[in-house]
Amino acid sequence: MTGVIVRRGAIAVGAVVTVALVGGCKAQAVNSDGKAQPVRISPTKTASDGPDAPSATPGRTATPQTAPTKPAPKPAPKTLLAPGQRGDQVRELQARLRQIAWFFDDPSGTYGSATTTAVKGFQGKRGLPRTGTTDTVTWQKLVGMTRTPTKYELYSGGGIPASKPDKRCLTGRALCISKASRTLTWMIDGKVVSTMDVRFGSQYTPTRDGAFTVYWKSRHHVSTLYDTAMPYAMFFSGGQAVHYSSDFAATGYNGASHGCVNVRDEKKIANLFAQVRKGDKVVVYK
Repeated sequence: MTGVIVRRGAIAVGAVVTVALVGGCKAQAVNSDGKAQPVRISPTKTASDGPDAPSATPGRTATPQTAPTKPAPKPAPKTLLAPGQRGDQVRELQARLRQIAWFFDDPSGTYGSATTTAVKGFQGKRGLPRTGTTDTVTWQKLVGMTRTPTKYELYSGGGIPASKPDKRCLTGRALCISKASRTLTWMIDGKVVSTMDVRFGSQYTPTRDGAFTVYWKSRHHVSTLYDTAMPYAMFFSGGQAVHYSSDFAATGYNGASHGCVNVRDEKKIANLFAQVRKGDKVVVYK
């Protein structure tokens, strides 16, 4: 066979001799009969199959390694309330600050300079930035230190929305007086004419509940029992009357009457006194 180099010596029967074909052909094996047989050549490693290359395992795939992730930064506190805002949440903020002696005025629902100063003081005491605005962190701290304000704390200066009128107030002319909302609503044929803040007697001299009528009006009345002025007095049950109180105007709900229904807005009760007649209903209810 041209181009084949055979090693000298006898060839045993059945032996296989490897030959190389000139010209880059495939290697073949020749047996003792001179017939060519294909040679199985094992694959050799390439440069990519270095010593550190992972070996594949049947039925398993290599898990890629990922770099450790950094924890996400905490979000900045969100502003909830700021100077100039108005509303029920501002009123609650003021009432809570008042509970812990940072705010001394009656809650008004307006975020003014006094509220801003109180918030700054509260923040500084607890190591928070003294911004004067109420953010989520400031609010959570405040809520954790206080309790939910009562209706009377939210409206310590008055202004509670009037309660639903008693059904006895829905006909005719009636002074509809609610102890729950601390309001007097002047109604004619079920329609509201005016509403004003009132206060009542203490537990020792309570204002009586029930339905009455105005039996006497006295513009410049002075109490003979307590020697105190009772302007615009409209009597409805014994010595109990609806009248203006300068003490209520000055001290608010920190005081109490001796059983009368005190009004602190002099202009409102002056208008009311001019409209009410003897015989008009007075309904006092809880």
